[in-house]
Amino acid sequence: MDQVEYSFADSPITRDRDQFLRELLRELAGILEDTVGLEEAAGFIALVGGRIGEMMDQEYRRAAGTARLEARQVAAALVDLKARIEGGFSVESMAPDRIVLVNTRCPFGRYVEGRESLCMMTSNVFGRLAANNLGYARVELAQTQARGDPGCRVIVHLQEGDEGLEYFG
Repeated sequence: MDQVEYSFADSPITRDRDQFLRELLRELAGILEDTVGLEEAAGFIALVGGRIGEMMDQEYRRAAGTARLEARQVAAALVDLKARIEGGFSVESMAPDRIVLVNTRCPFGRYVEGRESLCMMTSNVFGRLAANNLGYARVELAQTQARGDPGCRVIVHLQEGDEGLEYFG
């Protein structure tokens, strides 16, 4: 057969690279959650998020031309990195002991629903970037779209406490 006799170019198939990758991550997270459990799946995804957080931290430090970002620069970097991957994060408030971010649009879109382990990407990227620059971070995922909340509320605590996952610089 020298030529393909049928083309799907005009078919109503909407899948593109972005949708394919979101589906891939959703299904991978689902298989992990079903196979090893939510906690273990979150652990594997956390490892990936930690590595990505390290890479992004280096990029933001280079862009700022500094060895360490200050708290306001960290907050700006967290919002910027999510915007670059089509997330809708913004800073709700900042205080010496925390940065509170809210999100109305998850980078994973509807594919995050029911896949709480994917939230570890946010926790680890935020935690790694904040801890590397400020010495310590504890990320609390107070609300998540994955759990069915209408939006996300992420608190990056800059002092030790009880809620959330700890990251050390």
